[in-house]
Amino acid sequence: MFFLKKKKVEPIKKTKAEIAKEYTIRAFFITIGAFITAAALETFLLPNNIIDGGVIGISMMVHYITKWNLGLLIVCINLPFMFLALKKLGYKFVINTLFANIMLAIATNIFHGFHVTEDLILSAIFGGIILGFGVGLILRNNASLDGTEMLSITISKKLRFISVGELLMIINLFIYTGAGFLLGWDRALYSILTYYIASKVIDAVMEGLDKSKSVRIVSENHREIGEAIMKELDTSVTYIKTMGGYSRQEKILTYCVVNKFEIPKLKDLVHSLDPKAFIVTEAVHEVEGVRVKRKGH
Repeated sequence: MFFLKKKKVEPIKKTKAEIAKEYTIRAFFITIGAFITAAALETFLLPNNIIDGGVIGISMMVHYITKWNLGLLIVCINLPFMFLALKKLGYKFVINTLFANIMLAIATNIFHGFHVTEDLILSAIFGGIILGFGVGLILRNNASLDGTEMLSITISKKLRFISVGELLMIINLFIYTGAGFLLGWDRALYSILTYYIASKVIDAVMEGLDKSKSVRIVSENHREIGEAIMKELDTSVTYIKTMGGYSRQEKILTYCVVNKFEIPKLKDLVHSLDPKAFIVTEAVHEVEGVRVKRKGH
């Protein structure tokens, strides 16, 4: 028996102009993210002695004690973590991270002295929202402001039995305990609230606000349902052969990805063609690739 040798797929090489454009766009969004983060730190959190987690939180506490420049502290404390992460996370990530930290240092000096509100609840909530948006924008563009995340990734790869999330939780537990002794326990609790809100906003930015849904449909009328979805929702479908567990009969599963707002219309469409159709929907955090549309559309 002879086997055909598969042709090796070479990665698509980008031109210098495409690479330059990609780095310019990434640098732009990292800069925007750094300025948004600085605005949250300097105008909401720092004036009210509310801190963030990780290296930024440590830097804020050191600034509270010494009055040294916050931006400079963040860069200096993050530097050892960057060198530590160089081998594990790659030089591109570390360079992006260094750039993000430098932009944050510049931005904190620009926003220093501005104070939006003295209300602790408003500062914790809106500070967390703005902080999360800025940090999420930076993370989305392959950079970071927090050396403890890089440390946690490196350690978890070596230890295996502890996850990155668990290590971050332990580190932040020590940071917020220290904040309780230094700034007062009410400020520590407000800081935890800020951190929680920021983490949720980071997730939203990383995953995208316009979440898609993957839909799996099992029906005898798969052909009609597929055609209707392509016609009415203008999205492609994929037919997958499956087998029923009890019946042991071959069935066809119809798979597609649609916007979350299109789910009610899709369900009505499917049930109008087959009231007994089995439908499963799942959240999809990120969709990439070419969207196939109907010919002639």
